[in-house]
Amino acid sequence: MACRISELVIDCADPEALAAFWSEVLGFTELGREDDGAIQIGPPDVGHGGPQPTLLLSPSDDPRTGKLRLHIDVNPTDRDQDAELERLLALGARPVDVGQTGSESWHVLADPEGNEFCLLRTRLRAV
Repeated sequence: MACRISELVIDCADPEALAAFWSEVLGFTELGREDDGAIQIGPPDVGHGGPQPTLLLSPSDDPRTGKLRLHIDVNPTDRDQDAELERLLALGARPVDVGQTGSESWHVLADPEGNEFCLLRTRLRAV
């Protein structure tokens, strides 16, 4: 028996805005809200416990310090990497320099609150 990642928790200043951003990026929908203002998003018609982890956007006033030790990688599912990069930038992602050489096959981006994530090249089948 092994464990499976069921959800990723992201502390953030504005759960509403970040839930909207990541819902658009991943094609997720709101699954629920906690009394503390946290918002859970996940695949439509699947919910928590499905094959993909959900995201829990949790309110926090703590300032972020330093580089994140964990980041999310995403892959396009219905278009090539260049088209997906344009879509993510239009949603509010921005390019980030974390020391890339320029020859990488991925793009390093940040969400509206500055959390780094990478857009990989390989197109994956949608789940």
